[in-house]
Amino acid sequence: MELKTTKKQVKPQRTFNLQHALAEAERCLLCHDAPCSKGCPAGTDPGKFIRQLRFRNVKGAIRTIRKNNILGGICAEVCPTCKLCVERCSRTGIDRPIMINQIQSFLMNHQYDIKFSAFDKDSVVKTKKKIAVIGSGPSGLACAAELALLGHEAVIFEKNEKPGGVLTYGIPYLRLSPETLANDIKEVVGMGVKIKCGAKAAGKNAVSDLLKKGYDAVFVACGLSQSNILKIDGSQLAGNYTWSDFLEMSNDPKLRAKAAKMVSGQNVVVIGGGSVAIDAAVSAKKLGAEKVYVISLEALNELPADIEEIELAHKNNIIFKPQCRIVKIKGDGKKVTGLDGTETEWIKKGLPVPSNARDVKGCEFSLKAGVIVHAIGSRVDSDAVEMLKGAGVKISEDNKAKVDANYRTSAAKVFAGGDMIASGRKLNTVAAAVYDGKTAAMAIHNFLTSTKKGGIK
Repeated sequence: MELKTTKKQVKPQRTFNLQHALAEAERCLLCHDAPCSKGCPAGTDPGKFIRQLRFRNVKGAIRTIRKNNILGGICAEVCPTCKLCVERCSRTGIDRPIMINQIQSFLMNHQYDIKFSAFDKDSVVKTKKKIAVIGSGPSGLACAAELALLGHEAVIFEKNEKPGGVLTYGIPYLRLSPETLANDIKEVVGMGVKIKCGAKAAGKNAVSDLLKKGYDAVFVACGLSQSNILKIDGSQLAGNYTWSDFLEMSNDPKLRAKAAKMVSGQNVVVIGGGSVAIDAAVSAKKLGAEKVYVISLEALNELPADIEEIELAHKNNIIFKPQCRIVKIKGDGKKVTGLDGTETEWIKKGLPVPSNARDVKGCEFSLKAGVIVHAIGSRVDSDAVEMLKGAGVKISEDNKAKVDANYRTSAAKVFAGGDMIASGRKLNTVAAAVYDGKTAAMAIHNFLTSTKKGGIK
């Protein structure tokens, strides 16, 4: 069963042509010290590319985006701009903010329409340095692309069949166009980056083996590939899925029919209130689920998901049960048949964390369900932890790599970035991962061309 939806139906606002983009750029106040540019974690600099577009320098605008953010097309579609660049837009105080993501999305699509190359690859001075990048998620792709621009040979090792990491397997095509994903990855490959898929770097000697093979440095960007599952009675029953497994099935054309058969006519419950929870809920509904519930400890106005995603869920008749928790998952001994839950409240207001929730007596409920999707976060998988420890990388209590301001780990020649580092960030986005990757690439470049070498103490 194919999903009966298109990019236009899901995100009708992303239909800008050149006329629309120019008209929107005309609304820009041309701020001297553009707040929108400060709001972009990747440093894409919307203030600059909108100014260039406004003065009809279309190719210059495209070049600005690509040079600052190699995954500019992807970020335009999936980044929570309402919390980033758009939120900072000075135009908000007059009427409404500039639709930055739509302008950016148009420019990235337009680049391929006119077959424009944003980089002069012939001018790159090649070095004899070779860097291994473990993981082809946004951080790994951005690092490899930046290294290629600096003249180094970058080789990405990806364990899956396709590159992209969470971009390919964790974001439904309802939100991220497969064309955009493919185009941005082509942009990286076109810079000379080699991507080896089905090449898992694992084991305690994985990093040292790469260094022995002649790689001058290693950038580890494995992401958080091991999804959490709620540890309660019934979570071992068939019908329980992690968000990553469920979205991979619903996103892969080869597995989508299986996912559709699994949820068709069933009630589906998604546990969690973040972006992946909404992605899973909308995907389940599109696949033919009867009813889809999103159960979260947070109130509706506290949900971590973006407002755009929540609106999409409402349009697809997703049923929200906020400030609730699941007490028990019920089954027939083999498979999920339903659940018991209760409403909750915060012990201390303004602190939306599980330890601060308490049950509200007399507000218990039960639901019939055949599928339960656990969207309650992810962690660094055990193979990656073993690899980090084997390389001598110091890790945090939650098994994330410790790095310094230059993304260097405690192990010589080993750098790390993306979601798998102990960054302390409250909002992990594709744009933030891109920043990690390109900043780490510059640090690696400086390391390889400097006489002072080492890592964090």
